[in-house]
Amino acid sequence: MKTHKNREHLPSGSILVSTYNRPAALSLCLQSIAKQTVLPDEVVIADDGSGEETVRLIEQMKLHFPVPLVHVWQEDKGFRLAKCRNKAVARSGGEYIIQIDGDLVLHRRFVEDHLSFARPGCFLKGGRVNLTGKLTDTLCRSCALPHIHFLTPGLIRRTNAIHCAPLSRYLAPRYQKNRIALGCNMSFWKKDYIAVNGYDEVFEGWGGEDSDFAGRMINRGLEKRHLKFAGIAYHLWHDDLYMQNREKNYNYLHQNLQEKRIWCDPGVNQYL
Repeated sequence: MKTHKNREHLPSGSILVSTYNRPAALSLCLQSIAKQTVLPDEVVIADDGSGEETVRLIEQMKLHFPVPLVHVWQEDKGFRLAKCRNKAVARSGGEYIIQIDGDLVLHRRFVEDHLSFARPGCFLKGGRVNLTGKLTDTLCRSCALPHIHFLTPGLIRRTNAIHCAPLSRYLAPRYQKNRIALGCNMSFWKKDYIAVNGYDEVFEGWGGEDSDFAGRMINRGLEKRHLKFAGIAYHLWHDDLYMQNREKNYNYLHQNLQEKRIWCDPGVNQYL
């Protein structure tokens, strides 16, 4: 496996990329993965029912991608991100999972940061730098991987684009300890994912599945650590299109958090 840096002391890692019918964004995301200072062992795409354009893109990128590119597709029956992620994790081979959304362009040290910060008994939450709609349109039309940095015009909350690993290492066990993680930039040990049975597939439609998963990890005794100034991802702008079941999902989430649940059903065990 070709990498730019020695990863002798790092765990084997799989990147899980969630996507749905946004091939231009997915292309930029995959290009940014291919340019990492430390490559993952594989990339597993969790596809919630995308059409032929996404399939063609993935098949084309497989031809020259530096690591195995695995496409896990399920039929489009609405927003079923929890189910799709469970299927993708079940197919993954790495001992450590880095979970992202397919509308992220990754800082070149993104994978290196997540793998080097990985610790037993912990899972990691990374942040993101939002891009304006204008910058997003420009990047998606060009289809070429951009060089985005702290001074790039069109960044929102650009301080999140500052990379400083030593400062991040100091802040990781201290910063935003009580804030629930979002799944668009998160990493964890696969064995810990399996121990809580992964994502709860009761969640269909937008919202709640990430907080429920993180809450069960914490209830099992895992520590959440926040990657501030490391694990940087640039988020391509989009409308909030999939808000169905929001109230139902969040009522279910609050009930689960009050009960301090660890296990969910249905979950990942049905695919293992």
